This record gives sequence, structure tokens and C-alpha cells, in this order.
Amino acid sequence: MKNLVILGGGESGVGTAILGKQKGYNVFVSDKGTIAKKYKNVLLNYKIPFEEGFHTEAKIFEADVVMKSPGIPDKVQLISELKEKGIPVISEIEFASKYTSGVLVGITGSNGKTTTTMLVNHILKRANLNVGMGGNIGKSFAQQVAEDNFNIHVLELSSFQLDGIVDFAPHIAILTNITPDHLDRYNYKFENYINSKFRITENQTENDFLIYDADDDVIVSWLEKNKIKATLLPFSLEKELTQGVFLKDNNIIVKYKTEQTIMNITTLALKGKHNAKNAMAAAMASSLLKVRSNAIRESLEDFEGAEHRLEEVLKINGVQYINDSKATNVNATFYALESMKTPTVWIVGGVDKGNDYLDLMPLVREKVKAIICLGVDNQKIVQTFHNVIDLIVETAGAEEAVKVAYKIAEKGDTVLLSPACASFDLFENYEDRGNKFKQAVREL
Repeated sequence: MKNLVILGGGESGVGTAILGKQKGYNVFVSDKGTIAKKYKNVLLNYKIPFEEGFHTEAKIFEADVVMKSPGIPDKVQLISELKEKGIPVISEIEFASKYTSGVLVGITGSNGKTTTTMLVNHILKRANLNVGMGGNIGKSFAQQVAEDNFNIHVLELSSFQLDGIVDFAPHIAILTNITPDHLDRYNYKFENYINSKFRITENQTENDFLIYDADDDVIVSWLEKNKIKATLLPFSLEKELTQGVFLKDNNIIVKYKTEQTIMNITTLALKGKHNAKNAMAAAMASSLLKVRSNAIRESLEDFEGAEHRLEEVLKINGVQYINDSKATNVNATFYALESMKTPTVWIVGGVDKGNDYLDLMPLVREKVKAIICLGVDNQKIVQTFHNVIDLIVETAGAEEAVKVAYKIAEKGDTVLLSPACASFDLFENYEDRGNKFKQAVREL
């Protein structure tokens, strides 16, 4: 019996443990932190041995294969030692993909991947296809493979998950965009991060598809220099394409073998250029899976957006409060600020991942009346914007940030939480940050 060691007792770790046990592995879960009660109960229920608060290295080094949580960096000493010993260290998606014959749709990118994943899942479900959604969202992919018999898996994939693949190959890959993000994990080299994102296509064959943003210079430049086997299907808001998805007279056109008009862009449920692109990518993927254009249109018209992504919370005294906690990088915040139509009190800050805030300067000048910093170290934000914004306030929690915003904002303004940073200094994760913001707004 082969030994499977799992590092990290969260969603992906416990899902992999269930699947590993089902497939006959001797499974052991090790988490240096505390395993949440709900996951601990699952492990106890399945009689899977685990430890928390430390790593027993002697036991870990007995592994035939190690699955590590995407939150653990490759540069951690334990990971380096495992690799030196020739023990494979893989991600959940690599492990789980070996045990399913279902069609894999993999979606990655710096921004828009959650929304695009949810859109594809929504369209396919509405078309009565047997589909599961997982990866970086919802129930883990591994647990779905163990417990559900889905014909299609729609997977949101982070660069960290893709770093741990060997043979993983989605039939349909979507690359939404690439902007600098997580550079702290990639030795502050943008090219390392770009290469990581493109791993989504490295095992694809001529029978597979890569859907990508043809307006994204980073993606286009990489594709010019690197040959891939998959059929390329670009999407663009700016130019008409010989094949792919584009706009013609404000209509979304899907063109592959045949040409189909999906819908007028004005009837999309989600507004903004970035969401139009997410919808285009989802329409192309769904079309490849033989969903009729009418069904795609109806789904894109009635879709409700992701929580923590430009989520309207409440309007109080004529001030709209918006939760965009999922904006953990500068580009996501760019989209958020771009979509603001009223003077904005902007709540920003957290764990900086090598951010360059200067890209936001034109939008901040145009739209932002005050900045509220929400982080332990706000120096970089203050330095960048102190010459253009008169009022910059530093706060130490969501409740304080909201109370300050309440005092500053006037009727007709918007209070926008769009941090452009990771959340781990003051919060468990971006969901925790978003929920605490919403709670604080509701308590005003």
C-alpha cells in the first residue's frame, strides 16, 4: 500500500484525503497550524490519521507522494527536502484528475477567474448538464471525484495549484488575463508568474482548446514566443476575429466552425468591460460543450455575481457601500475603481504582494475623495497617494474603517472596500475581511 501524505488540513487537503483513502492509499494528514473543526470531524469520520500544530518529518518522509496545500510556498524547507529525496510533491488537481474520466474545464488568470468559473457552471447547469464546480471555489475537486459522478468539472485554478501539476490537462482551458500578482511567491519576477499561469496549457493536445484574452499584451506576447498544441480561441472587445469571440454591432459573436450571435452586450447581467470579457470566455467554453446559443444568452442575462466581488451591501443616507474584498491585487482594484460612477471613499490595504499602486493614479485622481487604509503597514499606500488625496486615514480593522467612512462620505458618494492586497495581516482570508466589512456596515 502506497503512502499518501497531505500537507494542510483545509478544503483541498481533506478532499484529497477522502479520495486517497478511497483509492487504497495509506493516508496521513499533517498541518502545522490548527485544523478547523469541520475538517477535523470529516477526518475523524473517515478514520484518517492526522496531526496539527507541528510536522512529524520522519513520518512525512515515508511518503510515496505528497499533496501540499496551495497556501504552502515551494521555498519552505520541508518542501525542498522532500524534493531532494525524490518524493513527488503535487497539487490536489493533479492527484484528483487521475481518477476522473469527466471533461475538465480549467480557468485561471489574475482576475475574473471566479466569476468566469461561476458563469460557465451556471450556463452548463441551466443546460441540464451533469456538472460540478471546484478547484479554488466550493467543494474540493478531489472530494467531488470521490463522491460525485460528474461528467464535467469546471475548475477555478490558481497559479499555486498549477505549480503542482505533472500531467494535469484540461480539455478546455481559459486564461482570463495576466497582471502582476503574488510576486512575493515568484521571487518578485513577473515572468515566473506568467510561466506559472501558462502551465494550464502545457499538457494539452491538438484536441484541446485554450480560450484567452486577445486584448491582453502579456498573453499575446507569450503566445508569440511559445508554441502550444491546443486550438487557440481568443476573445476580444477591440477587434473582429477570424475565430473566437468578439463584438459586432454591440453583439457577442462566437465563431468556431460556425458563427453564432449570442446576445447584445447591454443585456448582460454583470456590468463593466471586465465582466463582458468573462461572459465572452464563458460563452465560448459553453459553445464548445454543445450548449445552444439561446441557453447561453438566458444564463448570461440572469446570472447573479460572486460574493465579495463588487457586491452592493447597503445604501445608508444616500451612500452606497460596496464590498470588493476579493480584489486582492492592483488590477482587480483597477476594475473596481473604473466602474465607480460617484465620488468614492476608498478602503484599501493589507499584505502587499509587491504592488505598484501607480497604475491606479489616474483613477484615484478622477474618482477618489478620501482613502482609508486597512492594514498593519500602510506606508506604501500613503507615500503613493499623499500628494493627490488630501484625506488619508489609517485604521486597524473593518469596524473602524467603516465608522470613519461613515463620517467622511456624503449623500451620493460610494464607500468602496477594494483592498488591492492580501488579507492575512488582520483577517483569516478575503471572505472573512468581506464579511466583517458587511457586518460593520449593517451595524451603522
